Amino acid sequence: KAQTSIRTLSGGMKRRLTLARALINDPELLILDEPTTGLDPQARHLIWDGLRQLLKQGKTILLTTHFMDEAERLATRLAVIDHGTMIACDTPRALLEAHVEPEVVEVYGEDARTWAAARGRALSNRLEIAGETAFCYANDAAPLLADLATHSGVRYLHRPANLEDLFIKLTGRELRD
Repeated sequence: KAQTSIRTLSGGMKRRLTLARALINDPELLILDEPTTGLDPQARHLIWDGLRQLLKQGKTILLTTHFMDEAERLATRLAVIDHGTMIACDTPRALLEAHVEPEVVEVYGEDARTWAAARGRALSNRLEIAGETAFCYANDAAPLLADLATHSGVRYLHRPANLEDLFIKLTGRELRD
């Protein structure tokens, strides 16, 4: 690709070129602003692999991202910033343990709101409604799952809490300009 115009490169190739240009002087500190925005999964994983290699070489990376899975995969320390103020800072795992219940059950479907009002609130440590989805946060999801198994009007997904749950709990669900 040495003779190729940058205008003809794909988004992933442009990101890789930008990263290569940033590394040409072998810096100790890299400041990256959302380096994988707009990339397909293959290109994103390639960038992540490259960043992990740089970390293994002892480089320091300051990374801003809105992709919580990216932060969880790459960060050794994570700061949550809201309206320009740092509201939490620690390792990703420590932040999750300190602020969010370990299990999440997402309940959706035509009867999700009805189920949440009648049963979900009582069976959850914390319950949030967003659109047609009830997010049930629990220390032990077994009672939630047993109850949901008896309701045919809802579907659900049981998963561990993640950094997106943390971010939303600390900053709120409402959209911002």
